Amino acid sequence: MPHKFNAARRDKIPKQKHRVTSWPEYNEGLRQRGDLTVWISEDALSLWSAPRRTTRGGQPHYSDLAIEMCLTLGLVFKQPLRQTQGLMRSIARLLGVAIAVPDFSTLSRRGNGLTLRPMPKTKSDKPVQLVMDSTGLKIFGEGDWLEEKHKARRKRRSWRKLHLGLDLVSGEIVCSDLTKDDVGDPTALPDLLDQVDGPVDLFLADGAYDGDPTSDLLTARFGPMIEVTTPPPKNAILSPNVARKPTARDCHIADIAINGRMAWQKATGYNQRSRGETLMGRWKAVIGPKLKARNFKNQKTEVKIGVWVLNRMTRLGRPSFERTA
Repeated sequence: MPHKFNAARRDKIPKQKHRVTSWPEYNEGLRQRGDLTVWISEDALSLWSAPRRTTRGGQPHYSDLAIEMCLTLGLVFKQPLRQTQGLMRSIARLLGVAIAVPDFSTLSRRGNGLTLRPMPKTKSDKPVQLVMDSTGLKIFGEGDWLEEKHKARRKRRSWRKLHLGLDLVSGEIVCSDLTKDDVGDPTALPDLLDQVDGPVDLFLADGAYDGDPTSDLLTARFGPMIEVTTPPPKNAILSPNVARKPTARDCHIADIAINGRMAWQKATGYNQRSRGETLMGRWKAVIGPKLKARNFKNQKTEVKIGVWVLNRMTRLGRPSFERTA
């Protein structure tokens, strides 16, 4: 929002400079991201074969944990399924483990609706401070270069919508979902809130979540003490019963009208929502801006594994900053 309301004098605002105060720990965490032992679980190697099936049907050769580990390696090191199979073969030879590696077709088939192991929760007594945001991820289809260079018209937009919820306290992703491009942010919010464990005392989101349905849903889920901060539009009006019982949205509208939107952002702490946008940039830099899977259920599995990977990297080491200028 600042670049919209300060466009005429943006060059006069000096850029903030920060210094990393925990560089040794953070530097070691960056090294460990490329360590194979971080991503290869001993439990997966010991439980590589699937348990004996007690119902009718074929007996699977590989456990869900083995499939998950292979897909995780492929996502971390940006390998297609065939190269993931070759990578896992070489790792098994180097470790001296006598296991059969699933082929690429098995990985694709078993990734459809795969149940992932839950990541242990970070022990914290503080309530969750939730920042919600969404972005688009490309899927298979013609690229932007074909449309820009050769003026080719695409029959449909090939992308999915990724919804992520970030906890400002732990720095981890606490809820996620992948939907089609016609699903709005408020529509996807109830399923996202079902994934949040524990109380929430702060909710930050952009103007797409503005409105009574979002406020009523959050109040019903987490109680009336939750602080909901979403920017109202420029043409927002006060509620009819503002004189008798003003809502939090009425207070935001009045504050913006009196002090301006920039002062409102600073007073309410809305500027912390930029960490949600940073998370989206981190996803596209680490995981990638495009989904590899072509089936929608496989794409949802890919997103869940991506969330697990980013949370694992966060636990390896987070930078601590202090402002220098």
